[in-house]
Amino acid sequence: MLLVKAIHNHESRWFSLLAFLVLTGMLDVIEIKARLNVVRNNMALEDLDSSQPTHGAKKTGEREKRPVCIVTGGSLGIGYAVCKVFSQNGYDVVNLDIRDFEQPLLNSLWKPCDVSVVSNIELSIREVLAMYGRIDALVCNAGIHVSATIEETDEVLLDKVINLNIKGAYGAIKSCLPTMKAQGSGAIVVMGSDQSFVGKRNSFAYGLSKGALASVAKTTALDYASYNIRVNAVCPGTIETPLFHNAIDNYVARSGANKDEVVAEEAAAQPIGRLGQPEDVAELTYFLCSSKASFITGSLYAVDGGYTTQ
Repeated sequence: MLLVKAIHNHESRWFSLLAFLVLTGMLDVIEIKARLNVVRNNMALEDLDSSQPTHGAKKTGEREKRPVCIVTGGSLGIGYAVCKVFSQNGYDVVNLDIRDFEQPLLNSLWKPCDVSVVSNIELSIREVLAMYGRIDALVCNAGIHVSATIEETDEVLLDKVINLNIKGAYGAIKSCLPTMKAQGSGAIVVMGSDQSFVGKRNSFAYGLSKGALASVAKTTALDYASYNIRVNAVCPGTIETPLFHNAIDNYVARSGANKDEVVAEEAAAQPIGRLGQPEDVAELTYFLCSSKASFITGSLYAVDGGYTTQ
């Protein structure tokens, strides 16, 4: 019924494609609902923004000419800011995440995916290729933070961090590389951390994962430079995201500290005197995937207000 109603509402081009994908088994019923919501969000946003600059985005009729960016963990915080800046600069964006976007974005598709399971990533990226036929940029952002020493980290918790933070990036990169090699181009950014450079207390598993991602960026950059595929790591420090506030809330609940005071102390610990914002990270991420960064690969970039230089 949804498809029939959509056709009567002059959305036939989009929904004929979606209907074909369902009939051929490329999409299931649950996912088709998510895609219907994305199309309607895009149409609503186009109506709202018709009198505004498009920041380089092309018209719907030229969709097939737009570059494609896949972002893992793009629904909140840094990931959402990354999706937003790419969509504003003319990309079709596909967000692989277990939850939908916090707010709709133009030319952006939420694709439900548990990134901690490599086979899920492989399937999702095959479906992205069936829809778009290309992958120009990949941002491996999905991750979890755990505060614990090695003694406080059991094997189950360690596996949880490794599966999402490391194997999630591994699965996404490995699945995108054949297409990028065939294209003769591609840009990959893995989301490291200030802990890609320095150690921190009570951060055994998380720090381990971010150190590994730094190595992933450097080794993959060397292995695929001959294919014109560039790989870099963006390494945020203390960024004010939902993840940051969740961590502070957990600390306050355990310690009885005042949250406002804790947040102020975190800001004061940064040489630049403030917390980072998701947009600070997203803008650098976009730059590293752009043609302006064509001679940059295998590098780690701190976005930490000077924290790791101390």
